[in-house]
Amino acid sequence: MGRTIPTLRRLTAAALTVLATAAAGLVATATPAAAATVPGIDVSRYQGTINWTSVRNAGIQFAFIKATEGTSYKDPNFNTNYVNAYNAGVIRGAYHFARPNISSGAVQANYLASNGGAWSADSRTLPAALDLEANPYSGGYCYGLSTTGMRNWVQDFLNTYRSRTGRYAVIYTTTSFWNQCTGSWTGPWTNHPVWVARWSSSVGALPAGAPVWSFWQYTDSGSVAGISGAVDRNYWNGDRNRLIALANNTA
Repeated sequence: MGRTIPTLRRLTAAALTVLATAAAGLVATATPAAAATVPGIDVSRYQGTINWTSVRNAGIQFAFIKATEGTSYKDPNFNTNYVNAYNAGVIRGAYHFARPNISSGAVQANYLASNGGAWSADSRTLPAALDLEANPYSGGYCYGLSTTGMRNWVQDFLNTYRSRTGRYAVIYTTTSFWNQCTGSWTGPWTNHPVWVARWSSSVGALPAGAPVWSFWQYTDSGSVAGISGAVDRNYWNGDRNRLIALANNTA
């Protein structure tokens, strides 16, 4: 994910991934791929100007695009990226970088929904994603919240987003962050698709209680025609028709 402080976030997340991999005794031996996966990316202003036609021609079928962060930041490239991705035939969704220590979940869900994260049944718009990960700013790894406080914050966000849009938000997280900061909470996974971040050749252990992954961010250093420099690469766990069904709320 693109960040205000990308280096710190990447170093923190990379360290957690290494620790989790070592603990599980896993060794990366293959390139992540499977017959039933659809390739995608996620982007923010850090990718600069994007040629979305080239991105689509390179085989990318979906993209999550940073819309908002906290209560007052809107990515300056969001509007352009969101429209141009759609026009190029890329199934797109917005994402919100959570700042649980600066406001309620409801305030941030409303900010997202009012600044690009709303939804429409047009075959190319996914429900927005809540990006919930290690705090890259001051305030502690879990934003200074207890596990109960984090659960309540997330539920407040999810309830408000559903009230505003009629959709269940996607949740982006790492297994280590989720299990530590929510106390291995299993509540959301009945309805909310999990987007797991693990930069490796396998998805590995999912957040507690998640029955299956829907999206998987498998690298933060991918390359795609139409984008200068590194970009996060992802897979959807299914075929394109199932992804369109998720976009149209018919899955």
